[in-house]
Amino acid sequence: MAPIPGSGLAKGLAVTLRTMTKKSHTAQYPDAQPELPPRTRGVIGLFEENCTVCMLCARECPDWCIYIDSHKETIPAATPGGRERSRNVLDRFAIDFALCMYCGICIEVCPFDALFWSPEFEYAETDIHDLTHERDKLREWMWTVPEPPALDPGAEEPKEIAAARKAAEKLTAAQAAAAAEPDGPTAPAGPAATGTPDTAPGTPATPDAPGAPATDQPQRPDEGGTA
Repeated sequence: MAPIPGSGLAKGLAVTLRTMTKKSHTAQYPDAQPELPPRTRGVIGLFEENCTVCMLCARECPDWCIYIDSHKETIPAATPGGRERSRNVLDRFAIDFALCMYCGICIEVCPFDALFWSPEFEYAETDIHDLTHERDKLREWMWTVPEPPALDPGAEEPKEIAAARKAAEKLTAAQAAAAAEPDGPTAPAGPAATGTPDTAPGTPATPDAPGAPATDQPQRPDEGGTA
């Protein structure tokens, strides 16, 4: 069946008439700030203390918009005769938001939680070179990162919190056991504690069992010896 001539125009005018009868809602930006969801991808913040210069974020970035420079420092041995160690020290961490596609891969692959999403989006510049944020600027964005949402009531406890709680419980149990344990039996004073007979120094001991060898004691004159 052939379409009726002018049916497409009629459908378009019907949509226009329905829209004209509805009350429009205009967000008065920038006077009224929008209510953004907590996982808004606005800008990326850097928590420099957690960065180990593993270069994983820069290697996985599809746009190659992350620039990292570092150098190695030697750490002296902690104990005498120990081996010296080396560590990477961060010199530069920059993100070019003129190239960034906001995919979030760098945040997902970071194994040390050094990168976070911030809902801030008002960082437009008149010069494209100013869209390259160095690590000081990225550190400032960290103060705008919202707190993580609360876990569900039936969610599993985080491993870090569970390990810390178990360690605290073990320490408390050990302290309680040490406080409840008595001081222990005290050894009696005197020679009985050592198992030696209570005799004066230099006095020979008398044999307890019959048939024991006699000790070298001097005989008295009335026992058959010569005077």
